[in-house]
Amino acid sequence: MVCALFVSAPIVAIDGPAGAGKSTVARQLAHRLGFTMIDTGAIYRSVALAAQRAGVSWDDDEGLARLLHGGMELVFQGDRVLLTGEDVSEAIRTPDMSRGASVVSARPVVRRELLQLQRDLGRHARRGAVLEGRDIGTVVFPDAEVKFFLTASDEARAARRHAELLEKGLDVPLAEVLADQRRRDRDDSERAIAPLKAAPDAIRVETTGIDLQEVVEHCFREASIRLTHLMPGQP
Repeated sequence: MVCALFVSAPIVAIDGPAGAGKSTVARQLAHRLGFTMIDTGAIYRSVALAAQRAGVSWDDDEGLARLLHGGMELVFQGDRVLLTGEDVSEAIRTPDMSRGASVVSARPVVRRELLQLQRDLGRHARRGAVLEGRDIGTVVFPDAEVKFFLTASDEARAARRHAELLEKGLDVPLAEVLADQRRRDRDDSERAIAPLKAAPDAIRVETTGIDLQEVVEHCFREASIRLTHLMPGQP
């Protein structure tokens, strides 16, 4: 049977820069498909937070290695993220942790340690998994059954991020949000290891000025077509 092609759960990879709508689209798309949603950005943010609390510099490879090997426990419960038993879902979403995630994600020791974790979380999902990040379709799951690359203008992405921060009570000037975003875009795109870029076979989706619900519908249709061809009767 065709479905025997899947020796493990099918993967939908969603990549793109900050503010392109990846998290919202991934969460809703996973719900529509009945798949598990895995926020890989939250993993790197959690490492940055754990390092900061342990007094480890974000570019200290030896310190980061000790931290990762020291039993740092990370658990996902729906939209909540638990770090060694503490709910850090809000703590990892600050601008400071955004910068920290960008720095630690560029460290070879961190990427090496977390690569297998991300692959295990994806392929061991019950029905399938939607993973969002910056190198899911190029490095983590280059063989993903479906790949998307979401993007939007700098201004549109910064406005979305600014609105999210305001909702959380963080009144960060829009100009500062835009500057931080551009800095992170540059760092993510120019890093030597797993830089931000679209996979050659990714479906590119421009989200500027488009309601994210429309983006979800578009991605759902595209994913359904591709998954049905490989796995009749699903999703």
